[in-house]
Amino acid sequence: MYLEIVSPEATLFAGEVTSVTVPGVNGEFQMLTNHAPIVSLLQEGKVKVQGNIEIEEEFQAKFSKGANGETVLSISSGTVEMKDNKVIVLAD
Repeated sequence: MYLEIVSPEATLFAGEVTSVTVPGVNGEFQMLTNHAPIVSLLQEGKVKVQGNIEIEEEFQAKFSKGANGETVLSISSGTVEMKDNKVIVLAD
């Protein structure tokens, strides 16, 4: 599936991934390929991305590696939309 992570400053990441876990307002949830369409508000927490991910050099400081090898981005709030195997995370 295709993931875009967009902040007010720039698109932090865009590319193919295997899974995305986000901090929804009703709890953390994961999206995989062919997930049902969803729109959700996000709360403070971590966006965790699995897959062979290459972050542009100017944004690498915003990301870290998680315990399970995932790429992690801390956010304070945002929204997520999943539709037709495309995930868009608008993150603050």
